[in-house]
Amino acid sequence: MARRKRDEAAGAGRRAADHGRYGRLSRERVLSTALELVDREGLSALSMRRLGSELGVEAMALYRYAAGKDALLDGLVEALYLELREQLDEGAGDGADPAARGAAEEPGWRSELHRIARATYGVAMAHPEVVPLLATRMLAVPLARRAPAVLSAQEDILRLLAAAGLDEDAAAAAYRAVSAWLLGYVFADLQAMVDNPEEPEAAFRLGLYRMPVHDFPELRAITPALAERGGPQGLTAGLDAVLDQWVPGPSRG
Repeated sequence: MARRKRDEAAGAGRRAADHGRYGRLSRERVLSTALELVDREGLSALSMRRLGSELGVEAMALYRYAAGKDALLDGLVEALYLELREQLDEGAGDGADPAARGAAEEPGWRSELHRIARATYGVAMAHPEVVPLLATRMLAVPLARRAPAVLSAQEDILRLLAAAGLDEDAAAAAYRAVSAWLLGYVFADLQAMVDNPEEPEAAFRLGLYRMPVHDFPELRAITPALAERGGPQGLTAGLDAVLDQWVPGPSRG
């Protein structure tokens, strides 16, 4: 009798294994909770056990939605690109981005690349703890194994470069340069600069006293400016400089 009760309890536990604290699990719920956890506590806090605790389930219940830690990290990258797609779709009918240069003479493909760049920047600033995965997981995961949301974002950029009249070789070169600029700019804007957030005086807040005065004069001088984010305006200005190597803009040709 006791054994039968234990077996029945085990069976009930298995049936309820994918019911978390907030209802039935889904891949979307698992990834959104993982994203919230990393936003709050950083990548080092993420584990299958910790995520299961957040969701109110055993860690084993999560393997239905992510095969392991690497798959979970890839899921976070996917979540960022899904958020990017959502933002782009929401603004698709709004016309020109009022924050962009917005000149009527600007080709549609170029203004759309501006819009993608700004949306990418916004998503990255909203989830800075996840941004390193945009580099590390792209280095680890072959192109054909990336999530459709990631591939769709890459396809969008290539489609716009084709619309600019670039052939395959030129489009490939421009794509590499555009991707490097977008990610590089985001990484530069998110680099750790502040040594003591509680210190009101800028030099002490940035910890400049820790750097030898005579060894790094240029770096010490420019650090306060580097500590301020460049923002989307600098992003799109640099993007134009990159694009002009292949298709000069009307006001710069």
